[in-house]
Amino acid sequence: MKLAVIVGTTRPNRQTLKQAKWVVNGTVEFEDIDAELVDLKDYPMPFFNEPVSPRFNPDRKISVEVKPWLDKLTEFDAYVFVTAEYNHSIPAELKNALDYVTWEMNRKPVAVVSHGAAAGVRAATDLKEVLSESKAVPIPNFVAMTGMSELIDEDGNLNETVKANPYGPQTTLRKLLEELQWYSNALSTARVQEKQPATA
Repeated sequence: MKLAVIVGTTRPNRQTLKQAKWVVNGTVEFEDIDAELVDLKDYPMPFFNEPVSPRFNPDRKISVEVKPWLDKLTEFDAYVFVTAEYNHSIPAELKNALDYVTWEMNRKPVAVVSHGAAAGVRAATDLKEVLSESKAVPIPNFVAMTGMSELIDEDGNLNETVKANPYGPQTTLRKLLEELQWYSNALSTARVQEKQPATA
């Protein structure tokens, strides 16, 4: 499974990058997961300004600023979006990036990892709603962390005491990745079968 771990914030001194690195580190124990950190900061885009919704525009002209982001999304089998909570929802730059999406994530599984006030659960709930419009498949599992910035270091290493807790975030992340891999395998098989011509 080729997995994108997407950093959903871009502001200076953001803490989300630490949590995203932690997710990538968590994939090491899975032989069949090839994870890549995808940072929205590397894909600057203008505020959505297309005259027609991308999914309903057969004559769409994708701008040079947006194409690298869409091309990158296409490369993956599954996604983990890592988001902070800003004012009870997701960061504006993350919503803006998703407004440009058409079918790049169609019928592919996606999970959400969050942090912030109330562990970022309000942002996570909003993000799942937004992602469903792209026809991605949000899985039930998610990770929400309170006080994340104090628990994970700059290299994405979780505090050892917290990591040892069998009911803590490390276990929750492992279960999320297991479930994401299951959905990825199932949906990948279904997409291949859909493309195969029917036999008489």
